[in-house]
Amino acid sequence: MSFQMMEAAGVSLFQVKTIALIMFIVFGIIAVGYLVGKVSIKGVSLGSAAIFIVALVGGHFLQQGLDHIPAWTEAGGWDSVKPYFSMIQNLGLVLFVTSVGLIAGPTFFKNLVKNFKSYVLLGFAIILAGALSCALIIKLVPGMNSAMAVGLLSGALTSTPAFAAAQGALVDSPFYDQVAVGLGVAYPFGVIGVVLFVQIIPKLVHADMEKERALLDGASGVEKKAIRQDLFYMDKFGLGAMALTIMVGIILGGINIPLGQGQAFSLGTTGGPLIIGLIFGHFGHLGKLSMQVKKEVLSLCQELGLILFLTGAGVDGGRKFATTLSEFGFSLFVWGAVMTMIPLLLGYFIARYVLKMSLFNTLGSLTGGMTSTPALGALINCTGTSNVASAYAATYPIALIVVVLCSQLLTHL
Repeated sequence: MSFQMMEAAGVSLFQVKTIALIMFIVFGIIAVGYLVGKVSIKGVSLGSAAIFIVALVGGHFLQQGLDHIPAWTEAGGWDSVKPYFSMIQNLGLVLFVTSVGLIAGPTFFKNLVKNFKSYVLLGFAIILAGALSCALIIKLVPGMNSAMAVGLLSGALTSTPAFAAAQGALVDSPFYDQVAVGLGVAYPFGVIGVVLFVQIIPKLVHADMEKERALLDGASGVEKKAIRQDLFYMDKFGLGAMALTIMVGIILGGINIPLGQGQAFSLGTTGGPLIIGLIFGHFGHLGKLSMQVKKEVLSLCQELGLILFLTGAGVDGGRKFATTLSEFGFSLFVWGAVMTMIPLLLGYFIARYVLKMSLFNTLGSLTGGMTSTPALGALINCTGTSNVASAYAATYPIALIVVVLCSQLLTHL
């Protein structure tokens, strides 16, 4: 399939295959996004997350082209390119969370045992705060129905599983489509708000970054494992081990646990690879087969995964963001932002002043509790240590389960 890019006197001057067009758009968004991410205001920058903003804009103009350029419309419009961006988004997500799991694995279980109650409490508190704010908005805001509100909540918490759970519960409802509307409106701030929060807080509290890193590293109990010579290494970089981890993670993520009334829970392509990455990263081998991946490779896969995810999610979210706001009003965006900020602020207060967690451990836990992949990437860059991933990985599964259950319950209000 080809798209005509330029036409004069009925003659196509420039044609590009669909896959080439997708690659051009993706790498263009990444390049411009990195440039925008370099802009710093008082030491705060979007970094890689700027790619999401550029992708939102790119998605808007791509949709305009697909709607108004006859040759593009005839080629299939959005339906012809949607699978590519969905693939890019999911590939990026799997690469990122698997890398996070393998990085955090060596310290995760020791950290989890030490702070288990704190992580569980925080995961519950963050999601329940979001769910409570959602319930209040349903009851107090005129014209707000549960489908739209739960969509806003899933976007505010950037939670695809919550979105899917809400859609499943409302499959026979006349308001079914409004779940997607709410997600689309709230998702951009759900990404950017948390990314900025984890960077601004250390500056507001005048954090001693070296001291906080030392506190986190000490709590994590990092131990350097000797390289075993008796193991079988599939390749010198560990890419084979990475691929095997992803495969097993996808299998785990695809297991459905029945919840009754036709509903089911699964870890999905986020939770499955993350948990398997933690397990394989902790043990480092399967029998005589090494599961170790070089640190440099993990860092590269982590960054590559993040930018691919942001690009795919941004393009998809940007397609109808402006038109949705104009149709349903800016107030929806505000309510979505409220559902992002209340859990963030409450979670920070509980972690710091009730649970007495260190700053970096707090912020890492918040990214997990908010199920925010982009914020974790920003936090790693901001703090200069990947050990924050351990707190993310400990809080994330709790938050994932609770947000899915809450989304289903809220649809009945």
